[in-house]
Amino acid sequence: MALGRKSTAASDGSNKSSSLDEKRQPHRDPALETGVYGYDVEKTEERGRKMSRLGGPSAIGINADEDSVVSVGKQVELEADNAIKYRTCSWQKTAALLFSEYICLAIMSFPYSYSVLGLVPGLIVTVCVAGLVLYTSLIVWEFCLRHPEIRDVCDLGQMLYYGWRWVWYVTAVMFLLNNTFIQGLHVLTGAKYLNTMTNHSMCTIGFSAIMAVISWVCSLPRTFDTLSKLATLSAFFTFVSVILAAVFAGIEANPKGYNTGGATGNLVGEPIVYTIAPSGTTFVSGMNAFLNISYTFIGQITLPSFIAEMKQPKDFPKALWAVTIAEIIVFSLVGAIVYAYTGTQYNTAPAFGSLGNELYLKVSFSFMIPTLIFLGVLYASVSARFIFFRVFEGTRHKGNHTVVGWASWAGILAATWIVAFIVAEVIPFFSDLLSLMSSLFDSFFGFIFWGTAYIRMRQTDYGPGWVTKRGIRGIAGLTFNIFIILIGFYMLTAGTYATVQSIIDNYKANVFGTAFSCATNGL
Repeated sequence: MALGRKSTAASDGSNKSSSLDEKRQPHRDPALETGVYGYDVEKTEERGRKMSRLGGPSAIGINADEDSVVSVGKQVELEADNAIKYRTCSWQKTAALLFSEYICLAIMSFPYSYSVLGLVPGLIVTVCVAGLVLYTSLIVWEFCLRHPEIRDVCDLGQMLYYGWRWVWYVTAVMFLLNNTFIQGLHVLTGAKYLNTMTNHSMCTIGFSAIMAVISWVCSLPRTFDTLSKLATLSAFFTFVSVILAAVFAGIEANPKGYNTGGATGNLVGEPIVYTIAPSGTTFVSGMNAFLNISYTFIGQITLPSFIAEMKQPKDFPKALWAVTIAEIIVFSLVGAIVYAYTGTQYNTAPAFGSLGNELYLKVSFSFMIPTLIFLGVLYASVSARFIFFRVFEGTRHKGNHTVVGWASWAGILAATWIVAFIVAEVIPFFSDLLSLMSSLFDSFFGFIFWGTAYIRMRQTDYGPGWVTKRGIRGIAGLTFNIFIILIGFYMLTAGTYATVQSIIDNYKANVFGTAFSCATNGL
């Protein structure tokens, strides 16, 4: 008996079991039965191998034995008559969502990270983190294929840790905080853009409020299918923005602040480029640079939500591979080129501030407008559907155009943006906010969860002694995924320490402004 499939025969007899099987049979998902979803990220078994579900009832209150309830086909069938359909995304539309999530403003922190780590170590870290995220994202996908009823990472978290309800609540808190922090980050950077373009024509609090309202309006579409159209534009304009920044850095005479000495007297001489970490690099600065790179790649927290709205979840790797290849190329090239021309002493985070020509700065930064708005919109939508689906599951308000449904959706979104606005004003800095998010949340959602998921799935597939049964593959797989879990705990402990210490040091040095300040944060 496969783990996770409760036997009714033990209590009701074989005749009743057979009768139940006959009743269920017309509703079984052929993809699950034939093993079309049977994908192993290690590719050590035949693709046709059927994957077992994890034990016990599902995390969201559905009996894990009922394929008729949880299958993708059944979900599509159940919403066929709804005005608002959710499982409608093709892999191309999902790819657009992924591109908009990953090809973002955080790319422009790579020159800073390379200046701290050195160009060669920085590029190595970029490729290694991309590979780890690709691998763990495939684990997320495999887990979701086994359990199509999963709606988001909170459902997955509870199922992963043996159905413990407290895990769901802890995951939900981290999930909502992570998304809200990202919304707040984009409120902050939106105000930074408006201050830069207008030469601080308004109090920064006002610019932040304007950004929050615009983002709220853009968050109102209720399906990822609709948002994917905006996502395509966001990713395209972001790509144009970072390419222009790299080109302008190369063609301008000198970076911003060239030979002026600056407040610390360090802005002198030609741009200095280090191939390895310069002497005197502290653990705190090195860890923050690593976390900046990690944050840009780690986005697995949204993947269960995206997969939950795909028509054919088995096609998800197509979108994943496309975005990973693009990430490595764009992040490495843009980070290296901008760093090469602005050097260690002149670069800023984001790197637009390193451009000495004001026109170049404003033109390249302006193409970033769509992603300044849309990426926060995407995370707001993920948070809102987490709440909305649980409040209105099983009611007509979820899948139809009703006043109650739309008013509730708009109200939930408004609440997330109000909180995000407060976060943006309380924590008015960029680089350390990225690092803080990475150490607190990405440790779990980027590494710890997925190393655990691999171990749980292989235990379910092969039973007790699964490591020795699989030979060298089992030993290598277990060792590698324990290593992934340890990376997560290292980010959680050492990363949080480094980030908090950096924030303390910078406040002592009066690097940051005050909370709810009207002072400009422009580049």
